[in-house]
Amino acid sequence: MTDLSNQRRMAAEILKCGANRVWINPDKTEEVEECITRADIRMAIGSGLIKAKPKNGTSRGRIRHVAGQKAAGKRKGPGSRKGSANARVSEKSRWMATIRPIREELKSLRADGKITPSVYRLYYRRAKGGVYKSRRNLKQHMAAAGHLKEEEI
Repeated sequence: MTDLSNQRRMAAEILKCGANRVWINPDKTEEVEECITRADIRMAIGSGLIKAKPKNGTSRGRIRHVAGQKAAGKRKGPGSRKGSANARVSEKSRWMATIRPIREELKSLRADGKITPSVYRLYYRRAKGGVYKSRRNLKQHMAAAGHLKEEEI
């Protein structure tokens, strides 16, 4: 095996790349060994004996895999969370997601005549105070108080 480190170094300077990216044709090492000047190296580059290997990119395969998992709802456990619960879903958004269906349910019950406007107003105020967690919870409270029949839940 011949020592081509000097030729490799000169080729790297000429090709403006690192020495590790210099490719020397393994079948023509004797010819490259005879190249001792920069002009000789330029001639070898022109004839294709010496080339610059392409730059290595960063593989995105791992990133794509993780993105696919996240799209499927994985990787969201407590160990992956940073920040407070409020940073992920604000308290206001969470409240709106709770109160809107409850108010919608109250309106539909009043419109259907299942509750009177005074009962509607009572439960509306309680809902505003955060007493009910969901539509189902609201109906359970109404049934327990006798404002709604068990079948209507």
